[in-house]
Amino acid sequence: MIGRLNHVAIAVPDLDAAVAQYRDLLGARVSPPAAQPAHGVTTVFVELPNAKIELLEPLGAASPIAAFLERQPSGGIHHLCYEVEDILAARERLLAAGARVLGDGEPKPGAHGRPVLFLHPKDFSGTLIELEQA
Repeated sequence: MIGRLNHVAIAVPDLDAAVAQYRDLLGARVSPPAAQPAHGVTTVFVELPNAKIELLEPLGAASPIAAFLERQPSGGIHHLCYEVEDILAARERLLAAGARVLGDGEPKPGAHGRPVLFLHPKDFSGTLIELEQA
């Protein structure tokens, strides 16, 4: 069902500092920041040959990333994103197997404009999983 790893998301307390580390220290290509109000974050993508790193900074105090950073002030891995061919078919298969889809269960546009869903970390070894329709 899952396809390639699309990205690893890392929550950061200071997006500018994190961008500088990836760009200046590691020599990576980094996208411009993009506000994602529907998800409460500002994102930057670090381009790699085989996947991306998504750097997430809270967009406002109500951001779910703000709560994450309260528990882990220096930041850390927030979620893994896998591609799926058909997000609705993937959702139905997961629900039938007892997995929990977060929110209202309906796909929403993600940072790439494609439909995404998040799966409960307790169902996946403590890891928040994002599915993105490829």
